[in-house]
Amino acid sequence: MQHESPPRAWVDVDLEAIAHNLDIARQALPDTQLMPVVKAGAYGHGLEPVARRLDNDGIAFFGVANAGEARRLSQAGIRTKPFILGPSFPEEREEIVLNNWCCSVSTLEEALHFQSLASLYDKTFLVHLAVDTGMGREGVLPAELNELAHALKQMPNLVVDGVMSHFPCADEDVPYTQDEIARFSDYVAELQQHFRLRYRHIAASAGELGYEIPVANLARPGLMLYGVAPMASIYDGVLRPTLKLSSRVSLIRTLPAGHGVSYGRTHITSRPTRVATIGIGYADGWSRRLSGKGAELYINGHYCPMLGRVTMDQIMADVTDVPFISPGDEVELIGPHIPVTKVAALADTIVWEIFTGLGPRLPRLYH
Repeated sequence: MQHESPPRAWVDVDLEAIAHNLDIARQALPDTQLMPVVKAGAYGHGLEPVARRLDNDGIAFFGVANAGEARRLSQAGIRTKPFILGPSFPEEREEIVLNNWCCSVSTLEEALHFQSLASLYDKTFLVHLAVDTGMGREGVLPAELNELAHALKQMPNLVVDGVMSHFPCADEDVPYTQDEIARFSDYVAELQQHFRLRYRHIAASAGELGYEIPVANLARPGLMLYGVAPMASIYDGVLRPTLKLSSRVSLIRTLPAGHGVSYGRTHITSRPTRVATIGIGYADGWSRRLSGKGAELYINGHYCPMLGRVTMDQIMADVTDVPFISPGDEVELIGPHIPVTKVAALADTIVWEIFTGLGPRLPRLYH
């Protein structure tokens, strides 16, 4: 007889909190349409469940990274059109055209390929023209804008339905971003001489929360959907946390003073120490960079220091001061007592990496 054991570590996802945060994005820009960004598995929360929850919420697009993510949305029966945020590979473009997914173009080569595919299948294909206002990742450069616009006007199966860009440092450099907004407005004005631009977008969460962008009528909330504001704003404290990362105690032992803990013996006990082994490691996304950084875990109402290096499947914690603890007890790693922003700071990284690094062997439990 086969028995199903409880998960060794897991992620709880609050879908209603994500919907609440989308409402906050809508309040921040009441006259702007929204493209919730669900790429990278909805920032580690789960692509299909998050998209299903938001699908009927009056949104313009779902922002995805590639054709594979767009395909997953279509296969899940999601009705909102996916928007492929990054450049597509030539091998992906036929599928994109056949499914009428939306995407951007940055170069004449991309545009000509989409035009030929749309012509082949007798379709009218809608694209957004990406302009590079400073990110350096994609988009037509200002000096090439007029030439590409004239070429696009000669492509009968291609319709330029929007214009887009992306802020590189909205959460760090206010003067540069304000200048970028002005330049984006100039590019929009120039392109509107050639095309009827139904959508104009440049702002992700930081741009949405921190700036006024009169020319834009579409925004791409990402991190704020998942409960974290990338910069200070009047909405601080209003966004709701959406994710909790938990594990379980698997073993408790008392080690003598002078005993090493984990690889490299980077931690040596200074006293007899009760040490709990916990069933999560860097293979699950609990970063090895948290080793020796003072990270704490929350167990039975107590903050417990993590000891030694993070290993592939397990970590250790000092539970000497926890009066009642047993194997199987729950351990909070990210949640109401340990914010993800603190974990990211200790790992010397960003919240985006912590969320998206949560591995596939962690079950997601939806509430």
